[in-house]
Amino acid sequence: MSPIDAHIPKDTPIKVVPATALPHIDGALSYRANAPVRVGQLVSTPLGKREVVGMVIGAANDTDINGMTLKTVTPYDADYHLTPDMRQFMDWVAKWYLEKPGLVLKMASSVPSALKQDALTMGYHAVATPDQANTVRRQNILKNLSGKMPESLAAIRELTGATASTIKAMCKDGLLAAVPIKPDHDQQYQADSNLISGRQQKLTVEQAAAATTLADAVTEQKYTAFLLDGVTGSGKTEVYFEAVAEALKAGRQALILLPEIALSQAFEARCHERFGFRPHLWHSGLGDSRRRAVWREAIRGTPMVVAGARSALFLPFRNPGVVVVDEEHELSYRQQDGVRYHARDMAVLRARLSRIPVILSSATPSLESLVNVEQGKYQHIRLFSRFGSAGMPDIKLIDLGKTPAERRRWISPPLVDAIGKALEKKEQVLLFLNRRGYAPMSLCLSCRERIVCPNCSAWLVTHKSAGELRCHHCGHNSRFPTVCPSCQTEGMIMPCGPGVERLSEEVELRFPDARQGIFSSDAITTPALAEQFFNAVYNDEIDIIIGTQMVAKGHHFPDLTLVGVVDADLGLGGADLRGGELSWQLLTQVAGRAGRESRPGQVLLQTAMPEAMVLQSLIHDDRESFIAAEKAARREAAMPPYGRLAAVILSGREEARLMMMAKQMANDWPHFEGVTLLGPAPAPLRLLRRNYRVRFLLKSSREVNLQRVISSWLDRITIPSAINCQVDIDPVSFF
Repeated sequence: MSPIDAHIPKDTPIKVVPATALPHIDGALSYRANAPVRVGQLVSTPLGKREVVGMVIGAANDTDINGMTLKTVTPYDADYHLTPDMRQFMDWVAKWYLEKPGLVLKMASSVPSALKQDALTMGYHAVATPDQANTVRRQNILKNLSGKMPESLAAIRELTGATASTIKAMCKDGLLAAVPIKPDHDQQYQADSNLISGRQQKLTVEQAAAATTLADAVTEQKYTAFLLDGVTGSGKTEVYFEAVAEALKAGRQALILLPEIALSQAFEARCHERFGFRPHLWHSGLGDSRRRAVWREAIRGTPMVVAGARSALFLPFRNPGVVVVDEEHELSYRQQDGVRYHARDMAVLRARLSRIPVILSSATPSLESLVNVEQGKYQHIRLFSRFGSAGMPDIKLIDLGKTPAERRRWISPPLVDAIGKALEKKEQVLLFLNRRGYAPMSLCLSCRERIVCPNCSAWLVTHKSAGELRCHHCGHNSRFPTVCPSCQTEGMIMPCGPGVERLSEEVELRFPDARQGIFSSDAITTPALAEQFFNAVYNDEIDIIIGTQMVAKGHHFPDLTLVGVVDADLGLGGADLRGGELSWQLLTQVAGRAGRESRPGQVLLQTAMPEAMVLQSLIHDDRESFIAAEKAARREAAMPPYGRLAAVILSGREEARLMMMAKQMANDWPHFEGVTLLGPAPAPLRLLRRNYRVRFLLKSSREVNLQRVISSWLDRITIPSAINCQVDIDPVSFF
């Protein structure tokens, strides 16, 4: 037997990684087990005065023990064992992102209650005939339970209306008997492999060729990375569903990562239509019982489909068959706190270690993925046509220098006219503005001071509907001030610029008879609210959708023909490395919401920068020239994906002490060949949650092992406990 699957006898000293941050290199401590265990086994681990989840990583040697009296761990169910490829994946993640192994294990064991046995539910079954009961109610209960398996109290109540006291009294009188039952498995999530093929959707020739390639890769059970690159509305989901179907037919598990929790309800419906069952959802909004069920089925190897947020990547799948990353270009796949991993990149690693295919799907692929195609690391599958009779929308610019909006208005005359015509034809309109709230900042007209968050060096955003100012970084909120906090002048605070709430006011003034709805993270806070909103759109109960970037992600609104982008310049002209690429992706995606059925679509982009390359590439449908220019600029600057970056961020309450520590670190920099150290410098967001922040940026070629460089540098330095040091490998945000 391979050492990686080795069994370890009872009472043998073992090494266990507790699911928490420990300073040791491997994050492990020595214990004994009160029963035989195997490498990868999850165990209940004493740590101080508490019990945490731990994972056995092997036998301990004499050096590890060194005469210590060892505490004892208790193994969980034998099923709760992480496979060698899952353990290797976790080890890679910890080493790549320079994180503690225990913190990565914590993500893989994120539902501790799933490891404990559920309390058995009591069930009740009939032990008498209806004619033995002396009341009509009791006779009815016995009729409904006669010849059935034991039913829970809740099921009997739903079936007959009986109360708990009635059931208990019938048990006492010998009419019913109580027995423990295991909770029933929810049938709506179970895959029936006999029905999957019969529910296949009709595909175009282009789609069918792509689907066959993906399905064959699943059948072969070998690692291949695919970039499924198709225009908006080309049916990419139906194509990769065929790969998912192939995994299910083979009795394996499929993981589909989604960039936004609001997408899950619509996706759930599509999956049900295709497969006849609902996918298991996985996101932070789920209740503990649902998370428990998903985690258990994943680790037991039950054939299943999981559609989830980035954290679903760390579910301990026993028998994975395919991994899909939908909208692979989305930055929301990058975790920005805790373990700072990129779910897209780690999904590719997870698939490679499990020797299964991974499918990255997007209408606007990331530059990183396109370069991986060029280098032969990914196989490129293109879909050039929209599904059915739909054509690509007509995209035009509105030059605000020539046709500006009226004073204190935000919708220009050409866009107003186009909205009116669409409404006359009973077609739906989407107005896109990537700014939440009412106004992005508030200004005192007397002293010209902006209202700033007390915890962060960020402007407070006006939310008029709630009558308050909010910080979108730390969550601070306060009532809208009547007096300026700087100069004490009364009544001079003025909201500046538009957010979606302010745009909604203008729509109400211009189109009072139109029914409108706002789709932003402030208004749509749960999947249930998202489903309610989508249903209203599908049922033609909303004429004008006003949305932020949430509305650009994969939604299909059949009657939507006009998209108006209120400020197409947001994101252009800044210093962000990916600013142009992100603007191109976002505008392409939001434009793709128009004309997805038989009626033609129109997209109008309001801009003060009509010559910007991003906008010119959109109106001329010249994606290749834009991508070529982006690649050339990155290659010349040796920036990702042609070079590597890593950030080291220091934070603390005392700014002077922080700067002193940063300067000491700069002085201790050992000048590694091929690595440039930039900084220290105050972070663009200098104050965050009352902590001052200082950043270093390391830049190198692709060949340099930046992790080794950073580890070597930080090992030379003692950082005080009052200062937090966070390493960000391959950062996508530089705030």
